[in-house]
Amino acid sequence: MENVMPHWLEQRAFLTPDRVALETEAETLTFRDMNKRARSLAAYLNQQHGIKSGMTVAFLQENTVELILSYYAVSYLGAIAVPLNIRLSAPELTWQLQDSEATLLLYDERQQQKVVAMDIPSKVERCHINNIAYEEIVHSESLKSEINMDDPHTIIYTSGTTGKPKGVILSYKNHWGSAIGSVLNLGLTVNDKWLACVPLFHVSGLSILMRSVIYGMTVRLHRNFDPVEVHQAIMKQGVTVISVVTAMFTKMMELLEGNSYPETFRCMLLGGGPVPQPLLKSCIDKNVPVYQTYGLSETASQIVTLSPEYMVSKAGSAGKPLFPSQIKIVDEQGQEVGAKREGEIVVKGPNVTSGYFKRPEANQKAIKEGWLHTGDIGYLDEDGFLYVLDRRKDLIVSGGENVYPAEIEAVLLMHPSIEEVGVVGMKDEKWGRVPCAFIKVRPGAPYTDSDLQMYCRDYLAKYKVPQRFITIDELPRNASRKLLRRKLVERLPKELQ
Repeated sequence: MENVMPHWLEQRAFLTPDRVALETEAETLTFRDMNKRARSLAAYLNQQHGIKSGMTVAFLQENTVELILSYYAVSYLGAIAVPLNIRLSAPELTWQLQDSEATLLLYDERQQQKVVAMDIPSKVERCHINNIAYEEIVHSESLKSEINMDDPHTIIYTSGTTGKPKGVILSYKNHWGSAIGSVLNLGLTVNDKWLACVPLFHVSGLSILMRSVIYGMTVRLHRNFDPVEVHQAIMKQGVTVISVVTAMFTKMMELLEGNSYPETFRCMLLGGGPVPQPLLKSCIDKNVPVYQTYGLSETASQIVTLSPEYMVSKAGSAGKPLFPSQIKIVDEQGQEVGAKREGEIVVKGPNVTSGYFKRPEANQKAIKEGWLHTGDIGYLDEDGFLYVLDRRKDLIVSGGENVYPAEIEAVLLMHPSIEEVGVVGMKDEKWGRVPCAFIKVRPGAPYTDSDLQMYCRDYLAKYKVPQRFITIDELPRNASRKLLRRKLVERLPKELQ
């Protein structure tokens, strides 16, 4: 028997057609409105670009109504959405476009220059989402009325330790499992309004859209994070829930000052790394309902969450797994370890990916007997609360963005003046941590820090460009000649470690 459901948006529009689905500064859409426009866009993509079941369609768009409609339209055709990070460089985007085997790139007006700079294969069609008149198209026999829960919904690229990103396949079942796990933990009210100011091309933003259509919940959409606008939305526009990372949260607390949020505001879902203890204390004093969380692209957003009642007694913990999910800590041999013993965080649940797109070796390594080996290091205390010690082995979390050193090192090693390089994260007041590169320069080779930064910007997103370069005679390595990045961290000035 097939594992099928009615198409989520069509079912939601049938159940609560007049309920507000989305509001922006410019417009408000009900679920009926959203469904009508999404179906029209789907018909257009099918008739004009031949998009059908199983194809991949890439999005290069900011947080707009059009991006949300793109997700729903592609779903109506049974195609797979590939959201691309608009902050990436043209070469990075080109690589992901090719790797995902996309047949169409849907982009908005702000990405036009980047699209021109990309080396897009001729077989990939391009479509400017703001220039198409699709709303008059209302009929198409190609639209799906049901979805198979095992079918892929999204491929989201996440950086890999080898320097090349991997496409995480997320099925409808994964998104459903994430939404159900979240609501069983956070609850739901008829007046809930979730503010989306994190990027919709990230799993944290996409998961808000999935919850909206499953719960019948209003989303208030902001193009980007502006602390003043977010503050006003919570204080005066009825926002009850918001997803943020630590850097965003810090700015919000500065604006709140001696005030409190209204009682209707019931959840600040906080990810993106540990929270400074003084900030947590401030939250307690101001009665801010903070839910610290741990998640991955591979888990379709959060999989572990700490409720506010444990904010003090379990300070520093990411919490316990959401209801349908499981976690354990294993040693290097894959054996489960006891409480307070460090090891690799391993997770299992309906929200966990089945694997990476076209990466059979990575799948075999990462997924064993249904358990995903995250590569992150942590431990469980005697009560089962998770403490994350290292977000993957060498990951730098910068302003909520994941930055892998190997990707930066691969670019710098192409520079003719650099013989060896090692990249680590250093403290930064604004972003939490930023990349710092230790370089061994070829004898007599000319270079300046500004030259190297300009060079990196040709290949990397701005947030991945090292903020400092430190020359070094020899990079620390072990007997197998593997780079020991922890030794590099020790060579940073104490205030930057």
